[in-house]
Amino acid sequence: QVHLIESGGGLVQAGGSLKLSCAASGRAFNRFTMAWFRQAPGKEREFVFAVSGNTARTYYAESVKGRFAISRDNAENRLFLQMNSLKPDDTGVYYCAARFGAYKGSDPATFEYWGQGTQVTVSA
Repeated sequence: QVHLIESGGGLVQAGGSLKLSCAASGRAFNRFTMAWFRQAPGKEREFVFAVSGNTARTYYAESVKGRFAISRDNAENRLFLQMNSLKPDDTGVYYCAARFGAYKGSDPATFEYWGQGTQVTVSA
C-alpha cells in the first residue's frame, strides 16, 4: 500500500512559478513509476508528467514541454513538479499518482495509487 500526500499548490499570477511536492509512504519507492495529473473544473483528469523508478526516464504532455520539470528523491520518498511560466490554462487540482513497475502510458487507469490533490490557480 502506498499513501501519497501532495503539497505546494496555491494562487499565482500568469508567468509565475510553483513547486509541488508529493510525499510517499511505503517501501520500495524506487520501484514505482510516479506521475502528476491535473483536473480542471468540468474536465477529465489529464496526464502532466511521469518519471520511472530506477531509470528516471521522464514522460510529459506537450502542453507543459519546456515549462514544467519532474524530479524525484528516492532516498526521501518524494516526488516534485517544478512549474514555470504558468498560464491560466494550468489551473486545476494536481494529483500525485503511483504505479508499481514500468511506465505503461498516460491513461490514469494505469496508475494504482492517488493522492488527494492540491489546488493550483493561475490568474490572468
